Amino acid sequence: MRPAIVFLFIFTTGPLAASGFDRPIPQAQSATAELWFGLGSVALIAALVLVQRLVSRR
Repeated sequence: MRPAIVFLFIFTTGPLAASGFDRPIPQAQSATAELWFGLGSVALIAALVLVQRLVSRR
């Protein structure tokens, strides 16, 4: 009888203690982050152009 009481206690009080899921709210990017992202994008495009020119010569 004792394991049955423990089983009922655990499975009846568990859902009551659980909290609901709160979706995370995305934060706006700062101007510095946008600047670094822009510089990184330009560098990536420049690297791709250089690789394409290198490969097309061979």
